[in-house]
Amino acid sequence: MGITRYHHTFRAQVTPARMFKALFLDSHNLCPKLMFASIRNIEFIEGDGEVGSIKQVNFTEASPLKYMKHRIDALDKDNLTCKYTLIEAEPLMEKLEYVTYEVKFERFGFTGCICKLTSEYKAKEGIEIKEEDIEHGKDRAIGMYEVVEAYLMAHPHAYA
Repeated sequence: MGITRYHHTFRAQVTPARMFKALFLDSHNLCPKLMFASIRNIEFIEGDGEVGSIKQVNFTEASPLKYMKHRIDALDKDNLTCKYTLIEAEPLMEKLEYVTYEVKFERFGFTGCICKLTSEYKAKEGIEIKEEDIEHGKDRAIGMYEVVEAYLMAHPHAYA
């Protein structure tokens, strides 16, 4: 029980603004097209993508999850940062109170960026979070970022 924090950094060969736009401002359109085998669709349950909005990711039968809901807690389009909280997902929420993510994109070199990710996991009373569970979730998130990066590299004018 308690709070567990993880920090992860990775580099992308795409500008910070393009990664931010694709992953946070238009993920509801782009990600289901790129990851159609696992994501059925992404819809806003509340709001339109600004702070306070709730976004639901609906997965295909190929995924161990049926859906997950995120609440957008902070969105800074000028500084390319986003903070959001996983508020609902079966069966994940059987063990967790919440998971909060903070993401920041910073320029690296002439055309690349560094993505800084911080995850905060709050376990339910009496539950211990296993590191392999967190690694699995982190690997899936990084995989999504890599798919978006590859798309943006192949389509240099997208999200410019």
